[in-house]
Amino acid sequence: MSDFTRRNFLKTASLASAAVAAAGLGLYSGKSQAAEFKLKFANNMPITHSMNVRAREMAKAIREETDGAVQIQIFPSSQLGSDTDTLAQVRSGAVDMFALSPVILGTLVPSVQISAVGFAFKDYEQVWSAMDGDLGAHVRAEIAKTETLFAFDKIWDNGFRVTTTSTRPIVTPDDLKSMKLRVPPSPIIMSIFRAFEAAPTSINFSEVYSALQTRIVEGQENPLTLVSSAKLYEVQKYCSLTNHVWDGFWMLGNSASFNRLPQDMQAVVSKHINAAVVAQRDDLATLQGTIRDTLKEKGLELVESPPEPFRQRLQSANYYGDWHEKFGDAAWAILEKYAGKLA
Repeated sequence: MSDFTRRNFLKTASLASAAVAAAGLGLYSGKSQAAEFKLKFANNMPITHSMNVRAREMAKAIREETDGAVQIQIFPSSQLGSDTDTLAQVRSGAVDMFALSPVILGTLVPSVQISAVGFAFKDYEQVWSAMDGDLGAHVRAEIAKTETLFAFDKIWDNGFRVTTTSTRPIVTPDDLKSMKLRVPPSPIIMSIFRAFEAAPTSINFSEVYSALQTRIVEGQENPLTLVSSAKLYEVQKYCSLTNHVWDGFWMLGNSASFNRLPQDMQAVVSKHINAAVVAQRDDLATLQGTIRDTLKEKGLELVESPPEPFRQRLQSANYYGDWHEKFGDAAWAILEKYAGKLA
């Protein structure tokens, strides 16, 4: 690696202003210098979430290994705008890095939704084999076709999505019939619940709590950890463990922004980002070991939802056939290499 200490750092910001700008995130110490490269990393998770805990460690390690030449500013909790807004910003280069779920990214790059095919993955062994293997490589290649974006090698974990409701538990597909259910702006998630004859509607996540509280919708679907952190147990009675989709966050980068870094710095950034992601996966696995008990203590009734009737209903509705056609034979074969035959 080249000697970063001999680089001419930009003098556009004083130490004091840099410290104030990042005080809440702990990105700068009292000895920090003005950075040659400042990168903005945005996500929609709270600052206390394991993603941001690991991101702060990542930023510190990158700053230290580059002698302060590369400094990463973290913007959690959708501080820079909604997912859709921030996606536009990372495409334009106003934001350098962004963690985004495939179910949302699919509005721009439809092929990335393949990891969110309903009831495809049965457990984490299948998930990480696929996402760290050929399926993840396929998705990253599809993202790169945008020319403005790329994805780092590893994907953050968000967990399997479950269904919470206020009116009745979801044990079989029939329990979803005509149910008003909030879903994200995701074609593939919307299609899953339409196949179950539910009444899915897209609502911004910032409005989900109030929509559940006022009964605009009866339920919603999200990973267990988000049900807890967003306190949805206060306005929901049942949590049905449908585990209908595994969800993660691709660590997206703006290609032009990243390419401005010298190659040795690119290697340092990539190394620490991928290490942070792997560590966050372990963090979430530990949390998921206790999250069910936590939710029960909050008064939420947890209900088992055997997956096979849901898979059979998707098959009979030609859900798998439709998405197979959309994704194409080659991509579908990669998915089934890990998930097994789906139709």
